[in-house]
Amino acid sequence: MDAAPLTVAPAGEERLYRRLAARLSIQTKLMMILLLTAIASVAIVGFVEFQYGAKELQLAATNKLVQARELQRRAITGLFADMTNSLTVFSGGAVASGALTAFTAGFDELARVAVTPEQQRAIADYYRDNFTKALGERAGDQPDVAAFLPTSNAQRYLQAHYTVADSQRSDGDSSAWAAANAQFNDIFGDIVHLNGYQDGLLLDTRGNVVYSVNKGVDLGTNVLTGPYRESGLQGAYRKTLAANAVNFVWITDFAPYQPNLDTPTAWLVSPVGTKGVVEGVMALALPSAKITEIMTVGRDWDAAGLGRTAESYLAGPDGLMRSDSRLFLEDPDRYRREAMAAGTSESTVDRALRWGTTTLVQPVAGPGLRAAQRGQSGTLNTGHDYLGKRELTAYAPLTVPNSDLQWSILSTREYADAYSGVTSFLRRVVLATTGVIFAICMLAMLLARLFLQPIRRLQAAAQRISAGDYSAVVPACTADEIGDLTRAFNDMSRSLRTKEEMLDQQRRQNDELMLSLMPESLVRRYRGGEQAIADEHHNVSVIYAELQGIEQVSAEVTASELVTLVDDLVRQFDAAAEAVGVERIRTMHNGYLAGCGLTTPRLDGVHRVVEFACEMQRIVERFAIKSGHRLSLWAAINTGEVVSGLVGRSGVTYDLWGPAVNRAYQLRRDTTESGIYVTAAVRDMLDEDQKFVAVGTGDAQDQIWRLSETP
Repeated sequence: MDAAPLTVAPAGEERLYRRLAARLSIQTKLMMILLLTAIASVAIVGFVEFQYGAKELQLAATNKLVQARELQRRAITGLFADMTNSLTVFSGGAVASGALTAFTAGFDELARVAVTPEQQRAIADYYRDNFTKALGERAGDQPDVAAFLPTSNAQRYLQAHYTVADSQRSDGDSSAWAAANAQFNDIFGDIVHLNGYQDGLLLDTRGNVVYSVNKGVDLGTNVLTGPYRESGLQGAYRKTLAANAVNFVWITDFAPYQPNLDTPTAWLVSPVGTKGVVEGVMALALPSAKITEIMTVGRDWDAAGLGRTAESYLAGPDGLMRSDSRLFLEDPDRYRREAMAAGTSESTVDRALRWGTTTLVQPVAGPGLRAAQRGQSGTLNTGHDYLGKRELTAYAPLTVPNSDLQWSILSTREYADAYSGVTSFLRRVVLATTGVIFAICMLAMLLARLFLQPIRRLQAAAQRISAGDYSAVVPACTADEIGDLTRAFNDMSRSLRTKEEMLDQQRRQNDELMLSLMPESLVRRYRGGEQAIADEHHNVSVIYAELQGIEQVSAEVTASELVTLVDDLVRQFDAAAEAVGVERIRTMHNGYLAGCGLTTPRLDGVHRVVEFACEMQRIVERFAIKSGHRLSLWAAINTGEVVSGLVGRSGVTYDLWGPAVNRAYQLRRDTTESGIYVTAAVRDMLDEDQKFVAVGTGDAQDQIWRLSETP
């Protein structure tokens, strides 16, 4: 095969190119070089910045989802911890023990009480026409009535008088069980209803349900041998009795519970007894709706900042949800379409709609769930959710002590929604890069002309300095007068830059000093020239504390040691205040004034200030033990309206005034002993777990309380 001939430009064309290049001025050539270099630089920088910005936006979206996951995980574990503590306290008390004793005795007595044929027929009719019919409609098949009918005389008696009659108190019942019900029913009813439980049961040591708040079909049954022995309650009952400890609590996973028409129910079970003797068991039925309420933030996703598609849900080891789907709650019809399109069977979707929940119904298998079930925590952006959408997932295992829960928590958001900011950022980068390139083109033409004009170059550099850019330096390319002027200009630029750095350092020191005296918002206003700065605040919690014994210490140590001692204590107080979100106002002599809710409104300001006071007390106690000096803390806490502002001119002071502050100061006259004192307003806002002792009324004629136990 012949080789292709080489193409050689004619001699005439080469001479034409040379003539055109020769005719281009140096200014034109320089402008072209500057344009090509600048455009290439901007393009590279734009690309790099886009890559970095996109990565940061993706990281921000992921971090937001992780934060939502952690908030929900803490909320769920906190819920179970609160319920466990409450159940332990109540089941181990005398009320629960007395109730169980009374109901058990009454239940045993009913074994010998006659049940009329009419009552037995009413029971059979109720199970046939009401309970099994409703259970069949929910489950999708008709159950056998005979399998659920009461088998013991006591069970028939109780269900005839309470379950069939749909009554909490039967007027026709004069048994000992009825007397116990009249005495304790309201107490247990309040526990169940106020805490969102579905039902509450008391069981004796033989497995008999001797009491039920709802008086349902499980009243009088036996969890070991009765018709509902396959429920999760049986295992929890056995485990609770086997623990043989009155402070034990066991929590079961959600499972359908037939007496509640197969509603997904979890059980919190604890022994009942006093003095370490287990007398029976108390069981509280937790419906899945309570968990869903937390996982869906009360269905107010927008207020929680979750956007259009983000949601958090729980999943069990069986790969089924333990809380409701967001789309299921917002738009059931759309949920049906998308879930079936993603592969969920029609029967499963229909069951979720029939039950009114996706708990124990909707499968959510995916890589995130599998990783969480292996005990891992992390994020994924490659999986698809149960609706078939590509999603960003933050997953983690959920650990609940004293339970058989093996749940996983997943916070998800549709991929397109999560990374919508990246698309917007790309559009902005393209527009900005185009604008910058256009600006560079114009600037290149200008610089090309100015390159041949050294005086204008110095002028441009001088303009940069006048605008505050002291880094401007002009190259000294010649050894003539222009070169000398250029070098003198550069010396001036370096001198100005050095002075500017010194001024910046001084400004930073001034900023740090002012921020140590007042909040940042007041610093800006003070620098803005406001003459009188004062603000009114509502619902602010204040604490005024004094070190007692400092006068004796001052007589025992040198001045330097005294200042070091006080400085150490104040630094520890400041660190504790910052840790709990309390703002120090000022220190005076042996006093310390602080508040919560001034610059940042807080709903839990009273709790934060009390926590801070307790930490101050612990700091003083530790310091007294370590140093050997007899020091103690007196502190007064109040809440209400205050006025903050700046006073003075040569020496500016940030201070607080108002009723809340005045009352805190007044408590110093009303109380003399060391300790933490609070007003009645503060006491009313605190938890009952905190112990207070009334110490009098004082000049203001309102009750003063002293914290008797430091948490």
